[in-house]
Amino acid sequence: MFDKKVRNVMNSTIDRKRIFIFVAITYGIMIAGLLALFLEGGLAPGPTVQLLVGIPAMFAPALGNVATRLITREGWSNTFLRPNLRHGWRFYLAAFILPLVAIFLGGAIYFLLFPGKLDLSMGLARETGKISATDTVATVMGRELLGGLVALVYFTFLIWGEEFGWRAYLLPKLMPLGARKAALLVGAVWGMWHWPMIYVYGQQYGSDYWGAPVTGLLLFVLFTLSLSVVYTWLTLRTGSVWPATIAHAVHNTFCSLMLYFVRGEPNHLIGPEPEGIVGGLVYILLALLILFSPRAFAQPVPAQTDAASSKNLGAAEQAADQAKLGTAR
Repeated sequence: MFDKKVRNVMNSTIDRKRIFIFVAITYGIMIAGLLALFLEGGLAPGPTVQLLVGIPAMFAPALGNVATRLITREGWSNTFLRPNLRHGWRFYLAAFILPLVAIFLGGAIYFLLFPGKLDLSMGLARETGKISATDTVATVMGRELLGGLVALVYFTFLIWGEEFGWRAYLLPKLMPLGARKAALLVGAVWGMWHWPMIYVYGQQYGSDYWGAPVTGLLLFVLFTLSLSVVYTWLTLRTGSVWPATIAHAVHNTFCSLMLYFVRGEPNHLIGPEPEGIVGGLVYILLALLILFSPRAFAQPVPAQTDAASSKNLGAAEQAADQAKLGTAR
């Protein structure tokens, strides 16, 4: 993507010290929480683990952002907290709609490929007590969507803890490599950050599946790579972390909707949730469309960049990189 001269200059501008401190703090909080539970005898997977480890860990990236700034005396510029709603409202709308489209279409593709798994009577949900005997598809979907809108407030608060770290801090630090590489690297770091929960407590995939736990660990990184590209697009096009936060919150709120229609126990590696390889096909397609679009990462409003990195880049190298990436001058 870059000629040798530009690549060398850009690599030299990566703030490795701050990246290392941020990643060490963020991973350290997750691992420390699980280790504390292990030393206390461990807990079975379930709501208690989510309450004691999962929810606090969601604020680990935000704490990593704040702590790294304090430790290195970086200051508080370039936080990506300004909403920029006036110029970026279309991307806020996309942040709400695209996850719903990806979840529903991904589930539809799954049921088209595996029609025997489709149960419009929602028998499994009735057997497990998730819905009543008189509930219809319309009432269940209406209730879930309306209830989800209320839950979005709660999820947006939690998800901000992640996005203020991944997209508002780590992403700008990696931008000298180019937006595409930065998006994928953030996605990989973000996905591997979930590995302890997947390995120890079977997050997303359970524990009884083919190739466990390796296939689950690798598939989840593929999933976060796709989402990271979409969330990076939303962040760079608005210069704000809030659209990515909203998209992430919408996903977490509604990602399990299609489970109502599964006959028997689902294979979470496959679908119908978007964390499965088939259920996640729409997210993968969205990510590919963004990655191969020459103008996808253009910044129509002044996006916040890492000042230390930008200062070290020569104007010629910046112009060359922006032309090849399709970013704004």
